[in-house]
Amino acid sequence: LMRWDTLAVHAGTEPDPSTGAIMTPVYMTSTYVQEAPGVHKGYEYSRTKNPTRSALEEALAALEQGRFGLALSSGMAAADLVMHLLKPGDKILATNDLYGGTYRLFKQVYEPLGFQFTFTDLTKTEKVAELLKKERYQLLWIETPTNPLLKVYDIAQLCEIAKEQNTIVVVDNTFASPYLQQPLTLGATIVLHSATKYLGGHSDVVLGALILNDETLAEKLYFLQNSIGSIAGPMDSYLVLRGIKTLHVRMERHCKNAMAVAKFLSQHPKVKVVHYPGLSSHPQHAIAKRQMKNGFGGMVSFELVSDNIEDGIRFMQKLKIFSLAESLGGVESLVSHPASMTHASIAPEERRKAGLNDTLIRLSVGIEDEQDLIEDLEQALNAI
Repeated sequence: LMRWDTLAVHAGTEPDPSTGAIMTPVYMTSTYVQEAPGVHKGYEYSRTKNPTRSALEEALAALEQGRFGLALSSGMAAADLVMHLLKPGDKILATNDLYGGTYRLFKQVYEPLGFQFTFTDLTKTEKVAELLKKERYQLLWIETPTNPLLKVYDIAQLCEIAKEQNTIVVVDNTFASPYLQQPLTLGATIVLHSATKYLGGHSDVVLGALILNDETLAEKLYFLQNSIGSIAGPMDSYLVLRGIKTLHVRMERHCKNAMAVAKFLSQHPKVKVVHYPGLSSHPQHAIAKRQMKNGFGGMVSFELVSDNIEDGIRFMQKLKIFSLAESLGGVESLVSHPASMTHASIAPEERRKAGLNDTLIRLSVGIEDEQDLIEDLEQALNAI
């Protein structure tokens, strides 16, 4: 049995039988020649199946210790496909600290169709148990660590509660990546990734992923994906397959740099609060330590002492190495303002209720030299 780091390099890839090429080729084809109607080499039309995508799906499943993988056109396409397992009238319980795009999908696309959503703080497991016992929820949606407050939820405990009620559990594992956390081993039904982020790792691809163990559910999802057409293209699949090969090396550096940045910020007089699961001051540090095997991730968010949003904007504009941009998980460091960027689709009062203040700044800490990153943050803080 391969250890995880070796698996990351080799999962899903075999030398090409016709040429011996060590990397899976990019199969840029829409259709495949058949010997007779229905007699083919496993492929008939690329919406249904493509060899490059199949290699990626096999790799994704292996890394999450799952049996079935699906590669989709984006992380939001992956979330949307999961929703197609449900019907109007079904109830969904989700974290109240949720990625803005997922919240928009739930509230603006599915709620008007009759789907019912409840958003709550999933750190309060007794309340979650109470809600699940009181009403029949078809789906529990967990994101951990959360975007952008870096809350950490106890996956095993939440899955145990949900299992008693036969509730499907989806875990968005984007921030952690399978290098740090494998929710299927903790009881999750489905793991979701925006593979655009750490799995791809180079800010050059948009792709989503679903991984699961349940064969019946997997067959439903494959059918839905083929019927709807929410597939990842061969070039995008190739780029994520390539990215996965260095995931463990990149994540080690992301985690190391993020810890250094979080410690620096937590000691700076102009910083009020730092959210990072690796700090002992983090409310769920103990859960993170138990649940996230190899580190605490590359994401850090914080608030300045100043409540003046203009100071936050000035700080972000003064940064030289951190680029002001949407997204995360690439090798380069990024800074963003969730309230006006990634989470702008959430109403201000809902954001504040979840603890997401307008002054919050989010960092995606890259793999540059940690001292350069700290010096960049220092000079920008000194300029406000």
